[in-house]
Amino acid sequence: MKTLSDSELAARVARDIPDGSYVNLGIGKPTHVSAHVPEGREVIYHSENGILGIGPTPAPGTEDVELIDASKRYVTAAPGAAYFEHADSFAMMRGGHIDIAVLGAYQVAENGDLANWATLDEKFPPAVGGAMDLVVGVPKILVMMRHVDRDGGPKILKRCTYPLTGLGVVSRVYTDLAVLDVTPDGFRLVELAPGNTLQEVQAVTEATILT
Repeated sequence: MKTLSDSELAARVARDIPDGSYVNLGIGKPTHVSAHVPEGREVIYHSENGILGIGPTPAPGTEDVELIDASKRYVTAAPGAAYFEHADSFAMMRGGHIDIAVLGAYQVAENGDLANWATLDEKFPPAVGGAMDLVVGVPKILVMMRHVDRDGGPKILKRCTYPLTGLGVVSRVYTDLAVLDVTPDGFRLVELAPGNTLQEVQAVTEATILT
């Protein structure tokens, strides 16, 4: 099957973010989204470590070692960017001041449950971060993730088996194989990555994909 690269997946997510939105980018793959704002659109990206107004990824050799995002990835500051402490950052997240959050995930269930802070593997210690605050305080949660785990097992499930971050919080899931909406009836197909068939994607998906 055709799989999208992290850059291609980030660009696909960015296409769906409306002009003028305030958007939190979670750690990992979501941090790449800030590099793909469509032409003619302004999006204000927020990072929980205290930045509002993240710009594109800096070119190699131009990095500011004191300017990083929540993933400790070097970033740039967009014109008018602001810096603040964690308390203010989390107040924005909890207080309804962010429009959209783009988060990574270990698992997403067909009812919109999200598991992204702990697995059952002792090699990977739990890391709550700000995800639980985001799923409570931000009205629209988008998930950006690989469709299967490193062993080829499904991550798009009927029910999550890992500890939950939030109940019924996910609106849309973007994977390297497909885009799926979470509806009252379950996952509904929005689009497939070019070159894939529904039958191929369904074969690596535990939950039923509706069309």
